[in-house]
Amino acid sequence: MHEASVAQYVLEAIRKISEERQVRPKSALVSCGQLNALNNEAFALAFKAIAQGTLCEGLHLEIRHIPFRARCQACEQEFDIGIHTSACVHCGQDDFMLLPDAPLLLETIEFEED
Repeated sequence: MHEASVAQYVLEAIRKISEERQVRPKSALVSCGQLNALNNEAFALAFKAIAQGTLCEGLHLEIRHIPFRARCQACEQEFDIGIHTSACVHCGQDDFMLLPDAPLLLETIEFEED
């Protein structure tokens, strides 16, 4: 399961940073592109299971899905592209190039205050 291995990676990253700062994590934001997409329910379930008994237990986890982006060859504008997009949303031309997919990132961690 892809989500379980990502959950383990995220947990370890949060744990390491929390221990270095000597604070308890409260919430975290993970973002992913379309090729690295996570199933929200499976990821949350996997994270909850492996976080039991750790300082990450009870942490609120948010996942932000980033859409594919494209650049129009005619007007050079960038835009979000969906499965039904067949033309540039700015000029209507159908000559566009897909941009690299967004990576899977642990974007932010919020910590409890003393």
